[in-house]
Amino acid sequence: MPGPRDRRPRPRHRGPVRVRTLPAQALLGADFGHPAIAAATALFEQADGVVIGTPVYKAAYSGLLKSLLDLLPQYALTGMTVLPLATGGSTAHVLAIDYALRPVLSSMGPSHIVPGWFTLDKDITVGEDGTLTVAPAAATALEQVTDLFSSALGGRTAVLASAG
Repeated sequence: MPGPRDRRPRPRHRGPVRVRTLPAQALLGADFGHPAIAAATALFEQADGVVIGTPVYKAAYSGLLKSLLDLLPQYALTGMTVLPLATGGSTAHVLAIDYALRPVLSSMGPSHIVPGWFTLDKDITVGEDGTLTVAPAAATALEQVTDLFSSALGGRTAVLASAG
């Protein structure tokens, strides 16, 4: 069983780990020593909280995210607060957070996984300049879960991991 997290001051890096930008060969070949994989792992080591975002395909989180989670140490989330988020094409995938993603995250030792949120793809639009717009009802729900996550963190740092 993992022990309590080391609470020494850590660098306050806030930045997403965009899994899709990590080298595919390093991810799929389990190249733990690859600089990009080592850098992603280091970001998780620095965090008190993690937001995990993924598209849902065939009722499961993305294989790309699975590849990253497989390369992290077994208890990489020990003592952390985690917010799982997912998007998908239909409400048929809404349970993917609780039945596919949450068990894997739980096995990695977080102290708390806040209730996640699933948003339909149609509720998110990407502008030509890359800005995201979220439909009002979905935005309100996302604000509530991110507020809960922020409260659970108590002002500590977080890392974002996005597979989409």
